[in-house]
Amino acid sequence: MFDILDKYGAPKNAYTLACTLTPWFGWITAALFVAGLVGGLILAPPDYEQGESFRIIYVHVPSAWMSLFVYMVMASAGAMGLVWKVKVADAIARSCAPMGAWFTFLALATGSLWGKPMWGTWWVWDARLTSELILLFLYLGYMALQSAIDDRRMAARAGAVLALVGVVNIPIIHYSVEWWSTLHQGPTVSKFDAPSIHISMLIPLLIMTLAFMSYFATILMVRVRGEILDQERNTSWVRKLCEKSEA
Repeated sequence: MFDILDKYGAPKNAYTLACTLTPWFGWITAALFVAGLVGGLILAPPDYEQGESFRIIYVHVPSAWMSLFVYMVMASAGAMGLVWKVKVADAIARSCAPMGAWFTFLALATGSLWGKPMWGTWWVWDARLTSELILLFLYLGYMALQSAIDDRRMAARAGAVLALVGVVNIPIIHYSVEWWSTLHQGPTVSKFDAPSIHISMLIPLLIMTLAFMSYFATILMVRVRGEILDQERNTSWVRKLCEKSEA
């Protein structure tokens, strides 16, 4: 395990692996999105209470899950870069932030669209929504910090510290509907022993979640490739790569 991490912790090897895997993940993402959207928008029956409006869950729920997942990836990569000085880990952390911010914004926006007909309001300052908004600010703060510091290594350290401090918000978001009284509904899918959602709606939702995860992996590899080329631009292997592409 550590041999694999050591091998692909090298920027050149990580770049080569990302180039190889990106097309495969791209096709997998496309197939999952088609299957998930057909299942969620066409095959799944209308909800007996919410009617057709429930279908927004096929975007809202995966984006909300991904907002948390991406943050944990970003914080974990930041920790690896902070402790073990892994350059690729720093590149992964920087690449995660914009995608995590977009997933969080999408979760908040679709939640508002869903909340208006269900709750009668676009926004309420309850625990789940407020902590999710704080997560968006953490992503934006991380990106602002990276842009404000010219030294990439120092920026990576500062960003890692911010990301690790912000991890405390993740369990607050997850358990907020159980810890406090809130308009937001409780867990429905995570109760694997008896999920509160019908199987005909659950399967497309899980497929869409896999599609979002595959999409994240695809774009992450594309962004990491760019980060690696930028941070390694003065190395011989990057110069040879540029010469080969120009030939």
